[in-house]
Amino acid sequence: MEIAFFSLSTLLIFASLIPLVQDQHWFFRIFDFGKVQILVLQFIVFIVAWAFLQKTTGFYITQLILVGCMVYEIYLLYPYTPFYKIEKKQKTDKSSESIKIISTNIYQFNKEYDRFLKFLENENPDIILTMESNKDWEHALQALKPNYPYFCEIGLENTYGMHLYSKIEMTNCLTHYYVADDIPSIEATFKTKNGFEFVFFGVHPPPPSPTEEENAKERDGELLSVAKKVKENHKPTIVIGDFNNVAWAKSSILFRKTSGTIDPRIGRGLISTFHAKYRLLRFPIDQMFHTTDIFVEELKAMPTVGSDHLPLYCKFFIDKINDDQEDLVEHLEKNDYKEVTEMIEEGKAEESDRETVVTE
Repeated sequence: MEIAFFSLSTLLIFASLIPLVQDQHWFFRIFDFGKVQILVLQFIVFIVAWAFLQKTTGFYITQLILVGCMVYEIYLLYPYTPFYKIEKKQKTDKSSESIKIISTNIYQFNKEYDRFLKFLENENPDIILTMESNKDWEHALQALKPNYPYFCEIGLENTYGMHLYSKIEMTNCLTHYYVADDIPSIEATFKTKNGFEFVFFGVHPPPPSPTEEENAKERDGELLSVAKKVKENHKPTIVIGDFNNVAWAKSSILFRKTSGTIDPRIGRGLISTFHAKYRLLRFPIDQMFHTTDIFVEELKAMPTVGSDHLPLYCKFFIDKINDDQEDLVEHLEKNDYKEVTEMIEEGKAEESDRETVVTE
């Protein structure tokens, strides 16, 4: 029992602290994701050990370190719980109408086209973003066009295809390849019927993992390139998609500070979306960020549509005059500017051997 306690405690302490090493290799970055699971396991080990083990000096030292790690995990996660109070803003007569977006990593090899289309019919969003959508999915999504006449389609077979459909007028749509010529992102400008204009970025950078990219350089470079673009456009802006990152990771914090955006998960909850099939191993990697003139009314994960991700649903309105959210914006420190630039350049310089056509 004691051997198991000390072994498991050491592993959990390691898992808690290893992300503090600011190396972009997947081995260091992958432990960013499981903070909730690590915290729960630490708590269980702490309680069970206290009830059943002999109280030696080694026991007390290990328990003290576990407590320190749990405090650290709670510090990171607390803003992403409903206990962290934020003031919810109400519409005024100068606000736009509510706009609904559904963003879904559809999983390229998911063949449940009708299920997804039925889901969209029931939810009736104004804007739809799909990721991992290939030519087969593009063909299936043509059924949307009678109701969604504005669209941008990038059908790829490398699991990085992306499709955007809208009921709201799309006045411009650009496809960017910030760090790699096979990883697209979408920048679209929308104009509502009552004259509100906003910019939309759809993103899906590659994840650091033992089965995909060796490091997070392309992911972080892509996200920070988008962040700089957001900062430059001075319009109401939303960035949404499969970030393959969690909100408390350093690169996500740099994204938020660089772009001057707000994370709407703060005060609402984790809203975990991946993996759809394993509730206990689910992480919040589908993200959304917005500028201060956008006010989120609702943000939630939706029921499964056959993918390994749950769809992310957002309902928001625009109020250009209201500055109530300005105090939620964090800004880069002087030392951060150089780091952001370096991370973008490293992302562009990174060479990947991704396949053009990925098979299941």
